[in-house]
Amino acid sequence: MYFHDFNPVFVITFLVLWYVLQGTAYYKFFEKAGKEGWKGFVPVLNYYIHLEIVGRPKWWVVLLFVPVINFFVGLTMHLDLMKSFGKYTYLDQVLGVIFAPIYMNYIAWTDTKYIDKATEIPKPKKSFGKEWFEAIVFAVFCATFVRWIFMEAYVIPTGSMERSLLVGDFLFVSKAEYGPRTPQTPMQVPLTHQTIWGTEIPSYIPGVSLPSLRLPSLGKVERNDVVVFNYPVNDHYNQRNDGGYHPMDLKTHYIKRCVAVAGETLEIKATQVYINGEEQENPPLMQHQYFIKTDESIRDRIFEKYNVDPQNRNRMPGGYVAHMPRDVAKEMEKLQFVESVTLQLIPENRSEQNIFPDARYFPWNRDFFGPLTVPATGMTIEVNEENLAMYGSTISNYEGNDSVEIDIDKLVVNGEELSEYTFKKDYYFMMGDNRHASDDSRYWGFVPEDNIVGEASFIWMSFNTNGSFINKIRWERLFDGIE
Repeated sequence: MYFHDFNPVFVITFLVLWYVLQGTAYYKFFEKAGKEGWKGFVPVLNYYIHLEIVGRPKWWVVLLFVPVINFFVGLTMHLDLMKSFGKYTYLDQVLGVIFAPIYMNYIAWTDTKYIDKATEIPKPKKSFGKEWFEAIVFAVFCATFVRWIFMEAYVIPTGSMERSLLVGDFLFVSKAEYGPRTPQTPMQVPLTHQTIWGTEIPSYIPGVSLPSLRLPSLGKVERNDVVVFNYPVNDHYNQRNDGGYHPMDLKTHYIKRCVAVAGETLEIKATQVYINGEEQENPPLMQHQYFIKTDESIRDRIFEKYNVDPQNRNRMPGGYVAHMPRDVAKEMEKLQFVESVTLQLIPENRSEQNIFPDARYFPWNRDFFGPLTVPATGMTIEVNEENLAMYGSTISNYEGNDSVEIDIDKLVVNGEELSEYTFKKDYYFMMGDNRHASDDSRYWGFVPEDNIVGEASFIWMSFNTNGSFINKIRWERLFDGIE
């Protein structure tokens, strides 16, 4: 669910309720601190009075309007207010953060008294161990909150997105862009994914699960976005040691480019992507597999000159197979000792056995694929043999139905045989920029909207495992935006 999908009545009701609860808490807090209570209902002014009561600089009001920073400033102000009214305990702080502003009203309207500005109250004496414990817990809480709501760091482990993204690139991925998801697995060790660091021990309790909802977002996934998502298929990538499968929000992370969004019709002709019949602009660093015909050995320095990674080239009888962009292929073809450089295409109508959705019905391959319409919320299909071959696995695996039975041209959902089916979710079609070395939607299908994690924003570090000691860091890639 996205921001513009929320019912306006719900949004307005939520905002008004929050405003009233905050205002009523401020009203009583301000009166107890010798201020005029009505100011607690005046936007901005109430934060100004709040800062005055707790002893923080008044100009912090400005910081409350700066994204990310406002979270930490607001949290500090929140905890300061509780301290100013004698609420020092760790339990008070946890309840005040998790259940604000409800717990703040409880503090304000009970028999608490204003003690002093939080910045001028002597800190209670704590043992060395307790002080460090509380500091660590607070740091973990902040890191977990930022990781959930705003940003999370990821590393590129494979070459499916080269050259747009390289093996060893460390990325920051924006969760706010598509809306953070509420945790499906609440009983989990903080700052972990599937297992506890350095072990094969699950980091969560599989039996404890909640529905996952998506919070308001800045926007939706758009075509050509570079997206991180949970790999949707229940196969060995998502299988636990006990034979079960990880829940949706803990499935293995993949990163690909979205080439088609819900409702669009995708077709690939000789590697070129078409959407709704129109030829699409290719990613600037897109790669394919080429055969370099030559009788000579090509030195590593030649490949390095053209940035052809050692993992993306192999010596073959009569030459080399290498993955590279089209313009690099044209440059290499000009070399005196190279006879030709040929794009390696699978002929049209020669199917790959593992192609999506079903090679028995659709003789497609990585280079000639489709046409295939990406399901969208409200899209209705007729139940017949061809449509069930195309969409049956999606209906069965991702639509959230209690039971699905498919038998050639029959579809039974929740015990009822249907003549047509209407999709409940939006889906996306993802492909890697290294088009001939990518395990993507061409082989395992659509990505449900539930599985979207965030948009890749920028590279904050990049390590070249093949580089020398001095050149391990790719300095030129640091803080590069992702296109």
